[in-house]
Amino acid sequence: MSAARVGVVTFPGTLDDQDAARAVRLAGAEAVPLWHAEHDLKGVDAVFLPGGFSYGDYLRCGAISRFSPLMDELIPAARSGLPVLGTCNGFQILCEAHLLPGALTRNEGLHYVCRDQRVRVESTDTAWTADFESGQEIVLPVKHGEGRYVADAETLAGLESEGRVVFRYAGGNPNGSLNDIAGITNEAGNIVGLMPHPEHAVEDLTGAPSVDGRGFFTSILKKLVNA
Repeated sequence: MSAARVGVVTFPGTLDDQDAARAVRLAGAEAVPLWHAEHDLKGVDAVFLPGGFSYGDYLRCGAISRFSPLMDELIPAARSGLPVLGTCNGFQILCEAHLLPGALTRNEGLHYVCRDQRVRVESTDTAWTADFESGQEIVLPVKHGEGRYVADAETLAGLESEGRVVFRYAGGNPNGSLNDIAGITNEAGNIVGLMPHPEHAVEDLTGAPSVDGRGFFTSILKKLVNA
């Protein structure tokens, strides 16, 4: 079988697309650049929405990107089962596109946070987390000013009861997210959004706090190869 193809989307203001592409390649997949203004997913097997400040975070984070031409193709594909991972700004875009519930708001205390963060794996039943163990604690960088996850009580209760909280902050909550939520998934488990950056924790050479981020990319590669 030829290498799995993972699309990496770039919006105006995206910062981490090259890091994301490198992480995909290190896992053994082909990274396929996807430009926000195109109407073509190029037949990719999965999509990664990386972090940054799309459109300068004007209006709300991710609110403008949600209307990019590429999203017209991505939204129905994701709803039909295409695996999608969104980190930081990518998580915000997924929420704005209503592919994931809730919203990301200003950090508690209104300060930008940039640090290495312990995160507990709550669910391995997704396309992006099968290589982890439930309850495992990993260390990933966080860097955001609007990462506080919020949702109404009914949505939170549903996420908890359905096992859709995928990651939870451990050893301190960096932004005040409700229920210490760091990442969630949709009902089907093909879409995952989280605030920490796994693409910045894939190799020792970069001085990252760990290589714990590799699990995201090995997970999706195994799923695609075995599909």
